[in-house]
Amino acid sequence: MLAVVRMFALPRRLAGLLVATLAFVLLEHRPALAVEPGVPDPPSNLITDTGAGKISAADKDFVIKVRLAGLWEIPAGEMAQDKSRSNRVKGIGADIAEQHRVLDKLTRDAAKKLKIQLPDEPNEDQQGWLQEMEDANVGEDFDQIYIDRLRAAHGKIFPAIATIRTSTRNDTVRKLAQRANQFVMTHLTLLESSGIVDFAALPTAPPPNAAPATATSANPVLSAADAGSGSPSVSLPVIGVVVLVAIGGGLLFTRRMMNDPRRRYRQRRSSSGYGY
Repeated sequence: MLAVVRMFALPRRLAGLLVATLAFVLLEHRPALAVEPGVPDPPSNLITDTGAGKISAADKDFVIKVRLAGLWEIPAGEMAQDKSRSNRVKGIGADIAEQHRVLDKLTRDAAKKLKIQLPDEPNEDQQGWLQEMEDANVGEDFDQIYIDRLRAAHGKIFPAIATIRTSTRNDTVRKLAQRANQFVMTHLTLLESSGIVDFAALPTAPPPNAAPATATSANPVLSAADAGSGSPSVSLPVIGVVVLVAIGGGLLFTRRMMNDPRRRYRQRRSSSGYGY
């Protein structure tokens, strides 16, 4: 109680500073809130970023690809400010370009920590997409090319991010993959909000693998026949135990029936002509 009284006796500036500090601590340790109710937003602060863990060739390739994405999507977004006549497309271009600047900073920091050499200009395909936008007519022609090219590119890197996020041994790459995933999800949503994405032109997902499963080190007893039948196999020793238990149960039941006094009474009555 005395502490509360003393707190109120503090100067207003000091009291305000204490309140602000307390609010920061509470918010810092608060679980991440989702934009949509019930939809979680993964908190990146729970993942370490020390550079620890083996780096694979796929990890390095991923970091380079994230860098390349920014090298062409930032100028493409800037181009949208000049060549689009749609306020919606202008806004999408500005948002994606600005977010890629943030992601590019995260990527360069990760590459520096992991000693990965990054490119300084887009690759040949990306330069071709930028040239295509440059040559497009102002307005709807540019809008369609801009939206379709970026939507297709984000669709390609999306599964690559998931693969690295779930397989990398390096914590810095893991954290970058998680952050990149959140950026890409946002960009996919922004691009699709334009209402002009040509979904029919997007590549379709490959058909599910219909080949039967084979034995693996994790499940060495699984045979091709078992996998095709959809039910687990039963080994011969297990079948033998089941048969022995069934025989033993049958013998025990028969013995009890033979020793049942009511059965002996019915047998005597049957032999005396008093059967049912």
